[in-house]
Amino acid sequence: MTCKKKLWLESFRRYPHLAHLSGMCAGVLLSTSALADNINLSYAFFAPSQTFPAVQMEHWAQELHERTDGQVSVNTFPGGTLLSANNMFDGVLNGVADIGLSATSYEPGRFPLLNLAGNLTGIEVNSQIASQAVYELINEFPAEALGLEEFKVITAFTSEPGYLHTQDPVTSLADLEGQEIRVPGDSTAVVQALGGVPVGLSQAETGEALQAGIVSGYVGSRETLMDLQYARNVSYITDYPLTNVVFVAVMNRQRWDSLPENVQQEINALGAEMASYAGEYLDGHIQESLEWATDTHDVEQLVLSADEAERWKSILEPINERRLEEVAAMGFPAFELRDRFLELIEENQ
Repeated sequence: MTCKKKLWLESFRRYPHLAHLSGMCAGVLLSTSALADNINLSYAFFAPSQTFPAVQMEHWAQELHERTDGQVSVNTFPGGTLLSANNMFDGVLNGVADIGLSATSYEPGRFPLLNLAGNLTGIEVNSQIASQAVYELINEFPAEALGLEEFKVITAFTSEPGYLHTQDPVTSLADLEGQEIRVPGDSTAVVQALGGVPVGLSQAETGEALQAGIVSGYVGSRETLMDLQYARNVSYITDYPLTNVVFVAVMNRQRWDSLPENVQQEINALGAEMASYAGEYLDGHIQESLEWATDTHDVEQLVLSADEAERWKSILEPINERRLEEVAAMGFPAFELRDRFLELIEENQ
């Protein structure tokens, strides 16, 4: 036995209360260590909890909690209760929320290149495939080019292409002429080119605008008929794919750097999974929404004639090209992103 160990044992024989004190100190140290390992993250989203991005958010929170054996707890704040659509990205940068989920189209000047994945019309693609393609684009293209250099991207996904939902039937350009239509972000030029009057509103403002008759319809994905009860105020869907909505979940970079490596690994592993999950969930939910809207509110889906669809395409294709040229003029790889996006859609079919 070493001399040091003999002295240590002798101390406890002479002063037995030290053993109790030592145990207390060890307990405090263990307790402090356990507390240090517990991580709480705040996650904000602007739309109600029943919407598909919010369902994704709750699923992500649960998965991360389980995969870290309870080490990470995520407090979710849907419905704009912590940050709204207008201040989501800045709110994350400023540390108001650790994570924020928003549509990039609400800040077109911030994400001109990334928004092209949502702004191009006429692309027939479901949400799952488009979501996988967008997530891969974000991982392939430089963060600086996409406007994401200040963030850690947690996941990304898209809605399905937006469709025209109206109170009166629209099967021709003449039917749409002069109608005031709610548009998300950069869909203004699309609706205007087709003869409608675009009204820029967030999702949170749209329901009230429909009820009050401020707008006679909206462009959006079709799950909103049920999730947001828009089927009460519209009766027709025109089956022509317009613009999409790109959603990105971002984390405060400093908060990301503070996380243990094992937590970072789990979050990274969830990125592609959640893109696919959100898209698959939405595609299934859209079918449920359409059936509900038809059975409950007699909402009818309208198909354009071949000639009319070609007419819409001929009007909208120049808008696609102009957008690509505008973004390319800013110094961004616009055409490269468009081509790669279409390639990824094809690869994921």
